[in-house]
Amino acid sequence: MTQIVKLHAEKRTSGGTGAARGLRRGGQVPAVIYGRGREPTALALDGVELGRLLEKIHPENTIVELAVGGDVVRTLIREIQRHPVRPGIVHVDFYEIHAGEKIRVEVPIHCVGIPDGVRNQGGTLDQVIRDVPIEVLPADIPDKVELDVTALTIGKSLHVSDLSIPSARILLDGALTVCTVAAPRIEEVTAPVAAEGVPAEGEAAATTTAAATPEEPKEPELIRKRKPAEEEEEESK
Repeated sequence: MTQIVKLHAEKRTSGGTGAARGLRRGGQVPAVIYGRGREPTALALDGVELGRLLEKIHPENTIVELAVGGDVVRTLIREIQRHPVRPGIVHVDFYEIHAGEKIRVEVPIHCVGIPDGVRNQGGTLDQVIRDVPIEVLPADIPDKVELDVTALTIGKSLHVSDLSIPSARILLDGALTVCTVAAPRIEEVTAPVAAEGVPAEGEAAATTTAAATPEEPKEPELIRKRKPAEEEEEESK
C-alpha cells in the first residue's frame, strides 16, 4: 500500500547561499520542487516538522503531499542533503509526480521467517541487498517487499528473481543474490610452536624423564699388574 504523508511549505523568492543560511538560522530548511513540465520552485520548510516526518517514513518510496499556499502537489523526495559535521538537514529536493506517469523508487526488502539453516544448523542469515529499485505507477508503490526465507538451508540463497512485486518492474539483474545462509564459524585450534632453543609442551617432559633415568653403569674392567713369574711364563710360550 502506498504511504502518503503531508508537509507544509512556503515559496521563497530570494535565493543564493546567504538567503539559505538565513533560513537555517531561523529554523527553516531550504528546498526545491521540480518535475516534468514545471519550472523549479524554491521552497522553505519548517525544520522541526520535517525532522519529525522523516523519522517515521521511508523517503525513497513515500509520497509527500506538499501544501504550498493554496495548492497541494504530490511529490517524492529525491535528495536529502545533511551537514557533514553538525546534525541537521541542509537542503531537500522534491520531484512532482503525476497519476499516469511511472516513476523509479527504491523499496526495502524484508526477510520473513527464520531459515532452517539458522534454526537447526546454527548458520547465519546474510542479507546482501536491502533495497530494490523498481519502476511503478505512484498508486502502486509498495511500502516494502517481503521475502520468505524459512526454507533456506546452509549454503542456499535467494535471488532478485525470487522477489514478487505486483504492478512493478524490478530494475535489477534477477541473478543477483538477495540473501544466503552461511555455515557456522568453527574456531581452529593450533598446536603450540616451540621457540628456538625452547622445548615444546611434551618435549620438556620427555627430556626430564630421560634425565631422571640415568644409564646403567657398565661393569668395570679389571686391570692388574702382572707378576714377574707370569711374564716369564708368557715369554717362554
